[in-house]
Amino acid sequence: MAPRSFWKGYLKLSLVTCPVAMTPATSETERVRFHTLNRTTGNRVVSRYVDAVSGKPVDEEDQVKGYERGDNEFVMLEDDELDAVGLESTRTINIEMFVPRESIEWIWYDTPHYLSPNDPVGEEAFSVIREAMAATDTVGISRLVLYRRERSVMLEPRDRGIVLWTLRYGDEVRDPAAYFAGIKAEKLELQLVSLVSELIDQKTVPWDPSLLGDPVQAQLINLITAKKKGKRPSKAKPSAEERPTNVVNIMDALRKSIAADQKRPRGR
Repeated sequence: MAPRSFWKGYLKLSLVTCPVAMTPATSETERVRFHTLNRTTGNRVVSRYVDAVSGKPVDEEDQVKGYERGDNEFVMLEDDELDAVGLESTRTINIEMFVPRESIEWIWYDTPHYLSPNDPVGEEAFSVIREAMAATDTVGISRLVLYRRERSVMLEPRDRGIVLWTLRYGDEVRDPAAYFAGIKAEKLELQLVSLVSELIDQKTVPWDPSLLGDPVQAQLINLITAKKKGKRPSKAKPSAEERPTNVVNIMDALRKSIAADQKRPRGR
């Protein structure tokens, strides 16, 4: 069963409008989560905001957002003032423009959401917008208030639906030149590139989501299961960490890597 939508509104392109529902495309509910407990009583520990100077608890109605403008100097902003800065409509995804699909690099992608029609009457309009984007290999750009923050979003056709990606702000992506500019543009030996390409070919397998399994999560579940049954969990022996050695001859290292990898089962 598909999870319930957390947002409902309208998808709008010029004079074409259709009701839509949005659901996060990823989930963290399967992760093992912990609570902080009082070891003596076994009760949960709750956190409270306290005044940094007086040490006294602060009631929720007395808590306010503050922007630091100097040393211990703040500008206070009320919730209604913050809400007034956002978009007038938080329930309409108005597609303002389209750009080529490949023109937005992956580094700008933030969080994916599934967008689907929320009314049989508007399903045709939704499908026409989706198919037109797929046919022109473009994605739609809009703005939307999500998670109490105005965000730029990208709409990408996928199967019978649309994936809505929130996009990072311009000042959130660092300039790669500051990190890569110092790497020398050396002329590499073609034989070295050929050997690395052979090594890549040996290690290439078909993509499958199971390749991204979380071994720590599995071990945590085993640990919790054992403690539920009153068993003493066995302590895992720490694996010996392989320390990289300084490579003197890259050619020899690559040939040894290829020979060693040929002995391993494919995809391991």
